[in-house]
Amino acid sequence: MASLAAAQVQEVRSITRIERIGAHSHIRGLGLDDALEPRAISQGMVGQKMARKAAGVILQMIREGKIAGRAVLLAGQPGTGKTAIAMGLAQALGPDTPFTSMAGSEIYSLEMSKTEALTQAIRKSIGIRIKEESEIIEGEVVEVVVERAAGGGGARSGRLTLKTTDMETNYDMGTKMIDSLLKEKVQAGDVITIDKATGKINKLGRSFARARDYDATGQQARFVQCPEGELQKRKEVVHTVTLHEVDVINSRTHGFLALFSGDTGEIKSEIREQINSKVAEWREEGKAEMIPGVLFIDEAHMLDIECFSFLNRALESETAPVVIMATNRGITRIRGTNYKSPHGIPLDLLDRMIIVPTTPYSHQELREILNIRCEEEDCQMSADALTVLTRVATETSLRYAIQLITTASLVAKRRKATEVSMEDVKKVYSLFLDEHRSEQFLKEYQDEFMFNDGSGDASQLMEVSQ
Repeated sequence: MASLAAAQVQEVRSITRIERIGAHSHIRGLGLDDALEPRAISQGMVGQKMARKAAGVILQMIREGKIAGRAVLLAGQPGTGKTAIAMGLAQALGPDTPFTSMAGSEIYSLEMSKTEALTQAIRKSIGIRIKEESEIIEGEVVEVVVERAAGGGGARSGRLTLKTTDMETNYDMGTKMIDSLLKEKVQAGDVITIDKATGKINKLGRSFARARDYDATGQQARFVQCPEGELQKRKEVVHTVTLHEVDVINSRTHGFLALFSGDTGEIKSEIREQINSKVAEWREEGKAEMIPGVLFIDEAHMLDIECFSFLNRALESETAPVVIMATNRGITRIRGTNYKSPHGIPLDLLDRMIIVPTTPYSHQELREILNIRCEEEDCQMSADALTVLTRVATETSLRYAIQLITTASLVAKRRKATEVSMEDVKKVYSLFLDEHRSEQFLKEYQDEFMFNDGSGDASQLMEVSQ
């Protein structure tokens, strides 16, 4: 019984360690060299050289941060890597540049107006780098003495001795400072910093003078040099926040805790105006710097005429990010109207956009993408199986072929094989239908289904509802 329970616990632990693999988790960047020229295969990106080169120019524009309110449209057939290029751009920008991703249909499911949802998304994509100087005490701990009153009651007192290469000083400590030291587990030989304004203690590591204590401290110990100069120093601290985070903090009674409460609700325009004027003051004084980020809207044709009108005006603002949209629609109806337009986007907004087209992948590019996905999903596939899978991707779609990788791998594991064979791919191909075979099946048995209306083609029947 005990062995069974232990086995179940082990199984639960192993499941928690499984890493989630997303559709674009193999994308590490845009795969460009220093001259912004695209490499054939790099950072998970394959093909689409012209689109990636165009994205590289946009990347440079965002990094310089001088031009705000530019709109870019990634337009192409389904499965041509539009979202992958946007994800690659996000990876290339790094964590310091705000990148907000949303789907066009998201704004209809939120408990707020469409324009408020778009305003929040825009302000999430604008960062502020706030600089402030603070006085800190930095040194190596020589001695920590904590004295308690007899009997264990009463206030505690203590003494902290810090040194640098040039000087050594004693500091008397109060109760709060003693608690902070105990919490950080500070001991002699640690190099620490103390913020004089807040009293916050930060442990930088162990001094190199204590390197012989390596066996006692363990592998995780970090050794640093003993600080030079004076103990008290002025240090510039940089905080990076988004405009939306500042909005939330100033509009809620709970302050910054409102950021963790989930639903932020609608924010009054007066608060945003006050924040904009304050940020403008900080920028003039040199205390803050604006970081224009990226707002990525996937399935942009799902936005309606009201959203497009709002974006038209919002793009003219100084605090507008670079807006990148993606769509796979051709000439279709603009949602909320009876008029048709290229990509389902009004012509006046299309005029403001630079359009980056994506083209279908070649046979060799499909093979390389499938090979990368096999590595990402930890699936060993034979050359014959990869050839068959590439042919499936050519005749059906890349997305369908990618779905067959994991299913074929499970079939191979079922027969206790370490490598996916051609038979495994053929088996899952027969088990799971693609779009065309599903359509043929419906046509063959359409009379046996409920509410059948087979009067037109599947592509003609598909319509975006109002």
